[in-house]
Amino acid sequence: MKPATIADYNAARSEPDRRICELLQQEIDRGLPDAEARIWHAHPVWFLADNPIVGYGQLKSCIRLMFWSGQSFSAPGLAPTGTFKAAEKRYTTAEEVDPTALALWLAEAREVQWDYKNIVKRKGRLERLG
Repeated sequence: MKPATIADYNAARSEPDRRICELLQQEIDRGLPDAEARIWHAHPVWFLADNPIVGYGQLKSCIRLMFWSGQSFSAPGLAPTGTFKAAEKRYTTAEEVDPTALALWLAEAREVQWDYKNIVKRKGRLERLG
């Protein structure tokens, strides 16, 4: 069943994964206070001007943090994922979350954005915003 809120999503995780999710939510909220946070495709995602910026989700063996435009960031530590510009970081414990690195990625996420909001309208072609 789809969670109604990010708190519901986090609460449905096992203890170690819930700690990771709660820490990520806290740091993302701190780094992007003006972003709209909501459940999107059954996962917590933060948006700026309706464009998805960052989110996280449960994989079989970890929690995956994903930045939709992360492959274009200069700050190190993210791995490319998918066929567009997304990049990820995977966590198995809350202690692996580096708040300093996360703050750098969140700062870049505000400045470096690809237009995912209009990807369908553009038939799968991404354009850089800004």
